Amino acid sequence: MEFIPDWFLNLNPITQALIGGLFTWGVTSLGAALVFLTKTINYKVLDGMMGFAAGVMIAASVWSLIIPGIDLAEAQGMIGWIPAAIGFLLGGLFLRICDAYIPHLHIGLPRDAAEGVDTKWKRATLLVLAITLHNIPEGLAIGVLFGAASIGMELDGGATVVGAIALSIGIGIQNFPEGVAISMPLRRDGVSRLKSFNYGQLSAIVEPVAAVIGAAAVIYITPALPYALSFAAGAMIYVVVEELIPESHQHGNTDLATLGLMVGFVVMMVLDVALG
Repeated sequence: MEFIPDWFLNLNPITQALIGGLFTWGVTSLGAALVFLTKTINYKVLDGMMGFAAGVMIAASVWSLIIPGIDLAEAQGMIGWIPAAIGFLLGGLFLRICDAYIPHLHIGLPRDAAEGVDTKWKRATLLVLAITLHNIPEGLAIGVLFGAASIGMELDGGATVVGAIALSIGIGIQNFPEGVAISMPLRRDGVSRLKSFNYGQLSAIVEPVAAVIGAAAVIYITPALPYALSFAAGAMIYVVVEELIPESHQHGNTDLATLGLMVGFVVMMVLDVALG
């Protein structure tokens, strides 16, 4: 852990999770800030980036969440795959319920394609809510892993601060195109640059909040750790299949999006295995 400053290692895990969440929010803001430089973005680039984001989330779900969750469950004397399976399915179910009731609009779709309960909210608000929905499990994943690291090292369960940092970096990388994907369409619709940027960065402000909640929850409810890790993984996979992959295929760039997914998967896998 030579490359990690001692001051960071000495922080409370909840504070570490907050910093991780603030980092991913900051990278989303950087993506949204592109709206100050240009009004449009090449859809091939955007679709490739969205595919990359999907690959990062899939790899993070496996190497950063499910595998450490199984290890922690076995270290606690459980049958490893049971908490993993239950938590994973509950994570997907949680996102499905949110999807059904929270008004939101997926990127690239017209206003009348909004999902959730009927509302008269503006298209911009619904777009932000769609991204915010899938940023919740990302923030939870960061927080849960930092919390798991503080306990997991004692249990020899494989969860480490380095792994949590790797996850934060991976999620931060894939958050960049999300900021772009929110701010650019709004700018093309005539929204001012500043408002477009604000909507883009606002979509990720939930991540540091969710990270703190996730870290606090697992620290104070240790037996829930394996379930919490898999819960975050299930929620992230739901987002990938229900949102990111379809969005990356909307403009006919399916091959490019698929290659982007594979590259994103490898980048996150290498980050986690090499650093974690």
